Amino acid sequence: MGTPNASTPRQAKEWVQVLAKYREPSTRRSVWELMATIVPFLALWALAWAALSVSYWLAVPIALVNGLFLVRIFCIQHDCGHASFFRNRKVQDWIGRGLGVLTLTPYDVWRQTHSLHHAQHGNLDERGIGDVMTLTVGEYRSRGRFGRLMYRLYRHPLVLFVLGPSYLFLLQNRLPLGLMRAGWRFWASALGTNLALALILGTMIWFAGPMPVLLIFLPTTIVAGTVGVWLFYVQHQFEETHWANGDEWQLHDAALAGSSHYILPQPLRWLSANIGVHHVHHLYSRIPFYRLPEILRDHDELASAQRLTLRESLRSVNLHLWDENRRRLVSFREARSLYGAPTAG
Repeated sequence: MGTPNASTPRQAKEWVQVLAKYREPSTRRSVWELMATIVPFLALWALAWAALSVSYWLAVPIALVNGLFLVRIFCIQHDCGHASFFRNRKVQDWIGRGLGVLTLTPYDVWRQTHSLHHAQHGNLDERGIGDVMTLTVGEYRSRGRFGRLMYRLYRHPLVLFVLGPSYLFLLQNRLPLGLMRAGWRFWASALGTNLALALILGTMIWFAGPMPVLLIFLPTTIVAGTVGVWLFYVQHQFEETHWANGDEWQLHDAALAGSSHYILPQPLRWLSANIGVHHVHHLYSRIPFYRLPEILRDHDELASAQRLTLRESLRSVNLHLWDENRRRLVSFREARSLYGAPTAG
């Protein structure tokens, strides 16, 4: 193949060399981004706490808004996990562990499972860790009634975006699930995070009673978890995403074609730390989040690829199954229309 030019779209793998020049973080910029996130987060926490003495109804809205800053904290933790935030790996790992206490996410456990997500995303033969469970039409139809019911419940918006995030961050993250036998380091990550949380919350309750936990900590965490899970969902669950069996699967094709470019209005883009530029992130995860807009400015082909608007993303909630024949996600209703009712009992 000749050298790609303006009239010859690059293949997914060819983008890696192009994107490599954007990988170096700026220490000054990273420190600024961290401070511009942590300081408002702590300030809103303090403001919500002070508001408790005035009215509970005043404290809760402040806590809900602060959930958006917690989303940004998670996104910075995410960059630390990809070794893209600071040049010094030890520094960013310890920053990631500290942020993991705020996000209720054991850093070393999450980093390992998330690396598996990047290494296996879009591979139908390697599903199960770090992704939203997605069945093919054939797999769903081969299940019995109970199995189909369980999958329908799992994919229901109430479970995916309301109950699921709270379960994930408040309960599931307390143990290194998926890595239970992978070594002491993951247990130390989970239990160390739990201990830090217990000390913080215990001290809070000791000095101020349960209301800061109930009316500030929980609303902030639940909003952040819900928004975070939604962002993760729309990054890969859109109609023309990319899945393939292991013998056909290719890492870079899955990264580019299987990840969306989520178009968000500006302050949401800032609060989500450009995580919507997810197709570029999956192509080259070592790029700091604050350099992703630079790439879109320099490369129109990437700026126009995989675009998903806010309105279009809402329709993705109705997509549930991967149709291997049509190579796209379809709804339960569409699968039934195309293939008839499942015959399994």
